[in-house]
Amino acid sequence: MPTFLSLIGRLLIWTVSAMVVSVIGPKSHAAQTAVFEPASGVLKIPSLALGSAIYPDLEVVIKPEDIRVVSVGESELLPQAKVFPSYIAAYDSVNQYLELPRLQIGDVVYSKAVLKLNNEVSVRSVGEPTSTSQLVAALPSRRSQNVCAVPRGADVIDPNTGRTYPDTQGTLQDELRWISDFVSDTYLWYQDVPAVPTTGYAPGASVDYYSPSTNARSSRTLNTNFEVLDAYFNSQRTRATTQTGAPVDQFHYTRSTVQNDALFNNAALVGFGVHWTLIAPSPPRKARVVYVDPNSPASENTVGRGATLISINAEPFATSNNVALLNEALFTPVEGRSYSFELLEVGATQARTVTMTARSLTEATVPKVAVLEAPNQRVGYLLFTGFLGPAEQELKSAVEQLTAANGGAGVSELILDLRYNGGGYLTIASQLSYMIAGAARTQGKVFSQLVFNDKNPFAYTAANASTLFASQTVGFSTPPGQPLPQLGLKRVFVLTTRGTASASEETINALRGVGVEVIQIGTTTRGKPYGFSARDNCGVTYFAVQFKGLNHAGFGDYADGFIPGGTGATPANLPGCVVADDLDHPLGDSGEVLVGTALRYLNTGSCSSGRTSPSAARAADIESAQGELLRDPIREILVLDQMSRTSPSR
Repeated sequence: MPTFLSLIGRLLIWTVSAMVVSVIGPKSHAAQTAVFEPASGVLKIPSLALGSAIYPDLEVVIKPEDIRVVSVGESELLPQAKVFPSYIAAYDSVNQYLELPRLQIGDVVYSKAVLKLNNEVSVRSVGEPTSTSQLVAALPSRRSQNVCAVPRGADVIDPNTGRTYPDTQGTLQDELRWISDFVSDTYLWYQDVPAVPTTGYAPGASVDYYSPSTNARSSRTLNTNFEVLDAYFNSQRTRATTQTGAPVDQFHYTRSTVQNDALFNNAALVGFGVHWTLIAPSPPRKARVVYVDPNSPASENTVGRGATLISINAEPFATSNNVALLNEALFTPVEGRSYSFELLEVGATQARTVTMTARSLTEATVPKVAVLEAPNQRVGYLLFTGFLGPAEQELKSAVEQLTAANGGAGVSELILDLRYNGGGYLTIASQLSYMIAGAARTQGKVFSQLVFNDKNPFAYTAANASTLFASQTVGFSTPPGQPLPQLGLKRVFVLTTRGTASASEETINALRGVGVEVIQIGTTTRGKPYGFSARDNCGVTYFAVQFKGLNHAGFGDYADGFIPGGTGATPANLPGCVVADDLDHPLGDSGEVLVGTALRYLNTGSCSSGRTSPSAARAADIESAQGELLRDPIREILVLDQMSRTSPSR
């Protein structure tokens, strides 16, 4: 730092009126590192946002006067400097700030240098400037989009725009080439994607298919256009692994656009409203109910938490070879079709059979909010299952209920139950974090700083890539502009399992980034500090990891999950207790083991014996015993929605 500041003092004191700026030419608009050459006094800026224009490949000739250093970040030697982009440099003409997200001087790279200019910037360009929208539109995947083997007709309306889709006639090969362009443009690890020709992908072909969860290779025969597209997209994924040997990218998915819009806009899906954990996936199989949605076929048939699945349509679940039926009933039930489930409820000695008809349901994202009974009446409990559109209103109402509790005194502690929450919209995660932490802790602070690949495919400045804590509604399910209630807590207890993923983990990380103490009760989370801006093409929505999120303190390295039972000395190892999910008690009950353990920690500052930092083998046994949630992998996501973005610099 001293070396840099002395260099700034000698050489980066600019006379802005004397700035000579020339555009070298429209080479690359990728946001790389600004480079200052002391010998010549030249500052090279790959891209500068000025007003509504983006000027590429700038060289600025400077004089040593009339500038003040506002701030400068950490330094790294060039060989060790992070490969992530620094986005587009920006000039704020109101405050006269020049923001250089990364600056290289010699062999040293500095993060986010902000300079105060004393005079108006005088820009003289040779060539045509572009806008952010033009830069994005110039991406190969934008130019090749919507060329379809089977275009959607004029009667098919996009629910997000109210207009017809801009599909044009093409071939299946056109769609495959678009996938290649899309991954090359936006994928966080595009450099690691193997080169796979599109020509081997067609209906009837057999191709290699790699499991996203294990990287295991198998052979798959392709029967439909969708299977062809999905298989090729699967090939366009890094196979790198984390420190524990897990695939870095376990979140590379395709889905029908119709199904995707129904889920994220309305929390709608076809089913029975029952959520399962699969304890034993191979014969003898075992599955139990983890929770039931209200106003669903399951709740109407009083299906209880912890019920064990005995059979489906008289096929014994433990041993049946009719895998197609089992998968249909559990994953893709047909709307209007009836299925019979034989269940053994908790405490029962005899199984019972319930017949349920699959129907379209709107999931309740906040199934339970309560204030615990005395002597814990100052402790709030909030069960939250998905950062989906309806959650904006449901969370707002839930926190209002907690703030009004105890005659308006509210609650002083919160147990936030995220054990089955796989993620969703970044904005809603920001809203929830604000409501927990309050205005004093979050004002002006970054909820998540998004880091994209070195092509900066969305043409962001650092400000554009920053999501602040949201203090108001934005219009998902509540009219925009309404102030959000706030608890203003300095500590929160978070209940977790392997099913806690993505936006849930982002919430944990963001709260810790602004000094809220997070006590983790349960087991290690999923490990997904990544997200997407989902893209529709020809009726298929593609989810390719495009960004990593960092909290206000600059941390985002939890690819192997947040781990309870530690001291908190390392950022992903949180204080708390290792506890298996308790399916024998209702959620939110003080007798339920995770809630009870949180209360014990709250009152004593410790876990019971064996629940703090157990051996790795013991922790693995605990996680294995509670099984794995049966849910669509798309539920483990962090979605970059348009409402979470600030307006481009202008």
